[in-house]
Amino acid sequence: MMRRTSLFAFGVAAGALATVLVTQPNFVSSMAAEAASSDTYRQLNLFGDVFERVRSDYVEKPDDAKLVESAINGMLAGLDPHSSYMDAKSFRDMQVQTRGEFGGLGIEVTMEDGLVKVIAPIDDTPAAKAGVLAGDVITKLDGEQVQGMTLNQAVEKMRGGVNTPITLTIVRKGADKPVEIKVVRDTIRIRAVRSRIENGDIGYVRITSFNEQTYDNLKKAIEDVTAQIGPDKVKGYIIDLRNNPGGLLDQAIAVSDAFLERGEIVSTRGRNSDETQRFNARGGDLTKGRPIIILTNGGSASASEIVAGALQDHKRATVLGSRSFGKGSVQTIIPLGGNGALRLTTARYYTPSGRSIQAKGIEPDIVLIQDLPEEQKAKIAAAGGDTTRGEASLRGHLKNGEDEQAGSPSYVPADPKDDTQLKMAVELLEGTQKNAAFPPNPSKTSVAN
Repeated sequence: MMRRTSLFAFGVAAGALATVLVTQPNFVSSMAAEAASSDTYRQLNLFGDVFERVRSDYVEKPDDAKLVESAINGMLAGLDPHSSYMDAKSFRDMQVQTRGEFGGLGIEVTMEDGLVKVIAPIDDTPAAKAGVLAGDVITKLDGEQVQGMTLNQAVEKMRGGVNTPITLTIVRKGADKPVEIKVVRDTIRIRAVRSRIENGDIGYVRITSFNEQTYDNLKKAIEDVTAQIGPDKVKGYIIDLRNNPGGLLDQAIAVSDAFLERGEIVSTRGRNSDETQRFNARGGDLTKGRPIIILTNGGSASASEIVAGALQDHKRATVLGSRSFGKGSVQTIIPLGGNGALRLTTARYYTPSGRSIQAKGIEPDIVLIQDLPEEQKAKIAAAGGDTTRGEASLRGHLKNGEDEQAGSPSYVPADPKDDTQLKMAVELLEGTQKNAAFPPNPSKTSVAN
């Protein structure tokens, strides 16, 4: 449809210039459009023939809805790794993730030996108030055995409407018999940002995802850190984007804007030139110009790369760590009524200097690969020795020239004492270690403000 529109516009423009050219271009355009349409309908007829043959002749009676869904999934999978179809449930789950809040209990859980184990209750949530503890093993949900459920099924059952109750049957270390705890669901907000103080005068802010709460969470985190240290005593900030898979584009723009006074943040370019969009900073640096170091690794993707790329191009921050994932495409969620939604790649994004990160990633200003523990090295060696899996390694990814780059390791130590990337960031901000890339020189910025 887009192509037919552009051909029609060409015909009108030609007619305005010279009347004698009108008939032939319009005739050729019409013939080309009809031929293309004919080919398309022929292919759709082929699909219909195959569909009917499978329905009538397959060894077992197939589910028609699943056949159609599989066909849709196959069509989208042939485009790129990020375009996909979401059924109604998957669409609802995605909306929960992007909203950053849902009706639930407020516990972080994992699956262990077929049962749900509590990693930790979230502070000030129904689970914490009801007495659920870290290490508790949930064996029943409202009397229904957890054994045999998947983790997603168990989580889905624990979520529900606000003010609705659920009874957890828990096996607790030190207790003689299972404990039953009644918990009333409430609105749970996913913490997209966590913060703490490093070395007494450095703000550490970890952004785990880009949902609807991220900018507000970031603003509060910086306010809390500033209040704890003292506005005049903050030496700088470490923004940790490692293993952040991305999320909402508008939140990536808002987070970038939080540290920039002016200039372009990102541009997106679609199939047609008139679809290009540019997003600019509106001013107001939350950190008041304090030095910033951004941590990235092979798990930093999409929205994370937008933030890292914008602050790197404007010389507002020094990027430290290893090459990011390299997902430089934008997906648009298109609802399909009550039938779920279509996640479709509609544009590529570019950093302020015009870089496409697609299948290349963000190259840090200071490259520092995190050391892996011996058990991790053994697992990698057993798997063939590959420690990376960037966008360029995904089958069917959008191509980006000849100089595509592999990703990098995504390991982050659980104990900050073993985190060499974090240690170096602290030392740079404290001035106990020097590097030519820190602080960045704004006079050498690669973008025009």
